[in-house]
Amino acid sequence: MTPILLIMVFGIVELTMLVRDDVALTSAVRNGGRTASADANSGQAGAAQGGDCEAGCDPVAAPLFAQYAADAIERAGSALPRDSVQELWIYKANDEGYPGPNGSKQWICGTACIRYKWVASKDQFRYVSGTWMSKSIAACANQSPDMVGVYMKARHRFLTGMFGDSIDIDDHAVFGFEPLASNICAANAVGRK
Repeated sequence: MTPILLIMVFGIVELTMLVRDDVALTSAVRNGGRTASADANSGQAGAAQGGDCEAGCDPVAAPLFAQYAADAIERAGSALPRDSVQELWIYKANDEGYPGPNGSKQWICGTACIRYKWVASKDQFRYVSGTWMSKSIAACANQSPDMVGVYMKARHRFLTGMFGDSIDIDDHAVFGFEPLASNICAANAVGRK
C-alpha cells in the first residue's frame, strides 16, 4: 500500500506544480496584453532600448508598447521561473487571434510580430527579431481597432521525474487596442501623408 500512496502523493505534488506554472503563465500573458493594448501611440522602441538587443537587430523596427508588454510580464512577480520562458511574442492578431494574415491558425511569427528572449545576465526580456511599425496600427475611435496578441511558451520541469523531465506549456491573449484621442489620430494621419 505504501508505494501506491507515495506515487499518488508525488503525482499530486507534480500536478499541483504544473497547474501553478500554467496559471502563472496565463496571468503573465494577460498582464502583457493589457499593457500593450493601452499604449498604441507609444512610438518605436529604439530610444527605450538604446539598441541593447540579444542578437544583431534593429529595435527601431519594434513598437515601444511591445517592450512595455515584455517589461510588464517581467515585473508581474509571477511564480513561473523566468528562465523557463522559451518564447515571447507580441504580434498583430488576425481575425482568429493568431499572428499572420486573416484566416490563418498557424503559430508563425512573421509580419507584424516581435520576438523576445529572456536574458538571465540582464534579468530582462530582450528584443530578438521582428518588425511592426507603430504608425501602421489602427487605433482611432472612428475605425475598427487592430488587435494585439501576446504568446508565451515556457518549459515546466518536473521535480520527481515520474512524468518525464519536462513539458512545454503555452498560452496567448488577444486584446483590442484602446482608442486613441482624436487629436492624436489627426496628427498621425498628417504624419502618414
